[in-house]
Amino acid sequence: MTTARGQGRAALAYLSPALLVLVALLGYPVYQLVVISFFDYGQEQVSGGAPLEFLGLGNYSTLLGSAKFWSVLGQTVGFAAVCVSGTLVVGAVLAVLSTRIRPWARTCLFLAALGAWATPAVAGSTIWLFLFDANFGLVNSLLGLDGFSWTYGKWTAFGLVAAEVIWCSFPFVMITLYAGIRAIPTEVLEAAALDGASGWRTARSVMLPLLRPLLIVVTIQSIIWDFKVFTQVYVMTGGGGIAGRNLVLNVYAYQEAFAASEYGLGAAIGVVTTLILLAITVFYLRALRRSGEVL
Repeated sequence: MTTARGQGRAALAYLSPALLVLVALLGYPVYQLVVISFFDYGQEQVSGGAPLEFLGLGNYSTLLGSAKFWSVLGQTVGFAAVCVSGTLVVGAVLAVLSTRIRPWARTCLFLAALGAWATPAVAGSTIWLFLFDANFGLVNSLLGLDGFSWTYGKWTAFGLVAAEVIWCSFPFVMITLYAGIRAIPTEVLEAAALDGASGWRTARSVMLPLLRPLLIVVTIQSIIWDFKVFTQVYVMTGGGGIAGRNLVLNVYAYQEAFAASEYGLGAAIGVVTTLILLAITVFYLRALRRSGEVL
């Protein structure tokens, strides 16, 4: 126990500079976000034409009483669920495939995946819009859908954005799971084969339990990333789609704060989103502790 406490104090001492930087860079903006959410803070207050009016929890009451907020929250949860599921499936399949192809093919696959991962969100979204353009897009030309707009319909727009998010997110899952598969001792897999286990039985009963800690990590991190997607939705749907049909929480907060000049209400949306992400992070840390990744 004494040794563990000493190691904990030593780790805290080493991490304290980074913690101070994080508090300085993140603490003050979060504090300001919370403060603004308690006020009627619009364009008049920003320009100094009207005094600040303290609303307390008024913005939160307005937000939680709005049917639009709950609709956007539901869309955000559904959109994130699709993105996370697709990212995990594509990443896992390609990770297994990477262990069964030749080294040169695996190198090409990894380079292509890392290229997708390294592409800036704005650039990637613009490329996808060009590929799926109604009149000049390569995809419509190949499918014979001349004039079909992928971003006009609510669900086709969400599907297009989700596909782009999966495209730029799966490399993290693929590389992480590939490393985990390679770390499994060959003796374990050979023993399963000698016992007569099929490939599916080996994957389900041997590989999956050994990869569970990594699966927890990539799942929770994907949830956090996809829940707070902004750039892809904003760029590919023109700010949230026709009549706001493709809004997610971050885009909704941006519209309320900067398009409608309701900075207090936008800040309240940001605080609620932050609390949801904090809850996910707590779950993430507990999952890591249970899996033995952290002490």
